Amino acid sequence: MTAPVYIGLVHYPIYNKNGETIATAITNFDIHDIARTARTYDVARYFVIHPHDSQADLARDILAYWREGYGGEYNPDRKEALSVLAVVPDIAAAVAAITADTGRAPVVVTTDARRYANTVTYAGLRTRLEADDRPCLVLFGTGWGIEKDVMAGFDHILEPIWGRGDYNHLPVRAAVAIILDRLLGTAWWAKGRDGE
Repeated sequence: MTAPVYIGLVHYPIYNKNGETIATAITNFDIHDIARTARTYDVARYFVIHPHDSQADLARDILAYWREGYGGEYNPDRKEALSVLAVVPDIAAAVAAITADTGRAPVVVTTDARRYANTVTYAGLRTRLEADDRPCLVLFGTGWGIEKDVMAGFDHILEPIWGRGDYNHLPVRAAVAIILDRLLGTAWWAKGRDGE
């Protein structure tokens, strides 16, 4: 892959189950599990995006324990996974950080359980990542998804993940793992029966 890939977990503006715009809470599982997945797939940076200082401070306290505190000594693998994580107040701050890192504004792609006019396939985005060196920021919403007016401003929206049944509400940690594997994982479907 030539394009550096960044991911962001968006906590605002998010819909709740009643269709109201809210800020969701940062969860410990999302910090740890998504960082481990991001590190596994060589993601350049994982942004936890939250506008409220109390929530951002909570995330920073967790990071400090695992990066500088006893947690990092006890579990160096976790410390390494969390080395890719940064806490920022909004999507614009994540875009600015990527632009500062790479000298180029990223293509911004998000995910949703619905299709949109600017929906892109996994194969299409994977091909773009392999052929282009422009950075890419893939955003994941919490709650019931990112607010629609914000969604309209993104470059692309990835097609939904469809399972075998009609239920379609994956936990975000599972969606991140599936999507990163589709975009950045080994192209197992292109290999022969013996894996070569």
